[in-house]
Amino acid sequence: MSTLHVDTTGSGRPLVLLHGWAMHGGLFATLVPGMARRFRVSVVDLPGHGYSPPVTPYTLDAIVAALTRRFADDSEPISIVGWSLGGTVALRWAHRHPDRVSRLVLVCATPRFVAGDDWPTGMEPAMYARFGDEFRVAYRLTLQRFLSLQVRGGGGGKATLAALRQELFARGEPQPGVLAAALAVLGGADLRAEVPAIAARTLVVTGDRDALVPTEAGAWLAGAMPAARHVDIGGAAHAPFLSHRAAFDTAVREFLDAG
Repeated sequence: MSTLHVDTTGSGRPLVLLHGWAMHGGLFATLVPGMARRFRVSVVDLPGHGYSPPVTPYTLDAIVAALTRRFADDSEPISIVGWSLGGTVALRWAHRHPDRVSRLVLVCATPRFVAGDDWPTGMEPAMYARFGDEFRVAYRLTLQRFLSLQVRGGGGGKATLAALRQELFARGEPQPGVLAAALAVLGGADLRAEVPAIAARTLVVTGDRDALVPTEAGAWLAGAMPAARHVDIGGAAHAPFLSHRAAFDTAVREFLDAG
């Protein structure tokens, strides 16, 4: 049985941070000190990312099962901050184990990453397929392009891109096959039918210049969930916790500290 790599610090109510595709928990390093003054913060490397071994088969439910095992001994329900793929994982986790998840912060997350006939607010299927083809041929170059796409059109793009590039391989070079499987999880997930049943109090954070997950996807999430609200950060692209830190910190702090 594989064991997830988790860095835990601070004290108080449990708070779990879940990163996006191809990255690792180290990307949240600047967030942790402030959060750890009020929470017991656990920063996870998702399976096959960073220092965590992959799960087999690599599926969304297998990722959730690994997280559930890792945090099974927590005596109280947890709050989760999930960014991008981490938000997809958080949604499924909250749906599968509602008694274990008290609050969600969904950052640039979507119930369905790829667009369809009844879901226009996603990446075009042809673009997603082309990205997968390019990834299989030249995965390092494709990863770099993916980072550029995350900051496209947003304020603070150069600094944000530099931070993403610095962290990309900071915990080693991930296996291309594992990242391809994780990309398939992201591209294949459609959680729209599950979302209305997720009762956890939720904050949906989007960037109004996000080229990967349109603001409309976050607005849909907040509207479909019974206890959710939506904050759209002006000028932010796909990583508002890096590019627009003050606005992000204020929104998340107020939500997590609310009674």
